[in-house]
Amino acid sequence: MNLQELHKLISEGENDKVEFKSSFNIEAIESLVAFANTGGGKVLIGIHKGTAVGIDLNTETVQTWVNEIKTKTSPMLIPDVDVIATGAKKVVVFIIQEYPVKPVSVRGKYYKRVANSNHLLSTSEVVNMHLQTFNTSWDYHLNNQFSIESISLEKVQLAIDTMNQAGGRTHDDPLTFLLKNDLVRESALTNAAYLLFAKSDSVLTTIELGRFQSDIIIKDAVRTKADILTQAEQVLDFVRKHINKEIIVTGNARHIERWQYPLEAIREIVLNMVVHRDYRSASDAIVKIYDHKIEFYNPGRLPDNITVEDLLTNNYKSTPRNKLIADFCKSLGIIEKYGSGIKRIIDYFAGARLPMPEFRNISDGFMVTVSDGYPETVEETVEKTVEETVEETVPRDKAVAVILDSMVNDPRITQAQLMEKTGLSRRGIEWHIARLKQKGMIKRIGATKNGYWEVKGG
Repeated sequence: MNLQELHKLISEGENDKVEFKSSFNIEAIESLVAFANTGGGKVLIGIHKGTAVGIDLNTETVQTWVNEIKTKTSPMLIPDVDVIATGAKKVVVFIIQEYPVKPVSVRGKYYKRVANSNHLLSTSEVVNMHLQTFNTSWDYHLNNQFSIESISLEKVQLAIDTMNQAGGRTHDDPLTFLLKNDLVRESALTNAAYLLFAKSDSVLTTIELGRFQSDIIIKDAVRTKADILTQAEQVLDFVRKHINKEIIVTGNARHIERWQYPLEAIREIVLNMVVHRDYRSASDAIVKIYDHKIEFYNPGRLPDNITVEDLLTNNYKSTPRNKLIADFCKSLGIIEKYGSGIKRIIDYFAGARLPMPEFRNISDGFMVTVSDGYPETVEETVEKTVEETVEETVPRDKAVAVILDSMVNDPRITQAQLMEKTGLSRRGIEWHIARLKQKGMIKRIGATKNGYWEVKGG
């Protein structure tokens, strides 16, 4: 957010999406909770009677506030933050998305946003909001095919211990813990409970893992059918086993390890696979590791209201397919917050100076392809040569200038039109757009089809 956008928000006044506070206090957290339980919104700190008076900040202030928000909310909220200079002082903007698993509380109290104020929820409203959250989530449904004997209570205890290490304070026995977390109801297992703690292998969770020398030559293959928490680590171990690691010798006592791909990004991709997979599909999840790329295929396409471009521009509302599993994994500390996983993956690869991952719907699922930038085949070598020729014809700086000028002249310009103007490939355009957004030079306003580009200073 820039100063112009801030002034526009202030001029429009408080509403169902915006709240003003002159200072940070418990009421600011209550507003964030109300937004999380309704449709998302922004809390502006440093606004008094409709005027941006600003506040004094030191280097730790904002992080201290974020930590307070985390510790006083349940499930734990982690807002996005913008700090905007206004004169000698600053305004802090907390941005929270609608939380997919409701309701969220602050110090045991639940709020919802109505017009420009927060309303305390009654007990019946809390119950109804909770039930409405999960009614459309397959993993919340009871499955009479399984019983308590189908799951491992030792695995449940391990999850309790992990949750306590992540800041939880539960001393419940495994069965009570399952009941309190809606994983068991009416003495029956939910689909989520079975997937998380299955005692034996299950075809429902099958993931095929392969190390490929070529499209038809497989050097190593493993199949996992374990519970999904175990699977995440098994997949990560397999990837680590088959990618390169460089040891960089330094003058310090400890050397630096640099992996072929950023492990934080790979972990994010794998966690997205197991958490957001469509477990009703008969298809298996598949991970294919080649010399210079990895393909992650997962059953379950993007929701109809989210496109790949929405993912790349972070212009979408988080809608977990398996809400109970996603919420439980967040409580374990496996997931930090909803709706920013794709952005973190892109940022990790950009930080490692590697090509941006490719995201696409394919068949009945979704595929993520990562590359180390080295050509795999003769055809890719030719394509790289062509791109290098284009780079000579349209240098990077000039390509950026063409993209920015085009967006200023036509804010609704499409990627296909930018390809024509620059001579770059679609991936090249996506790469430039991602980095221009990172630098705060451009911003996507609105949905993919009806939105437009805003060039900062343009």
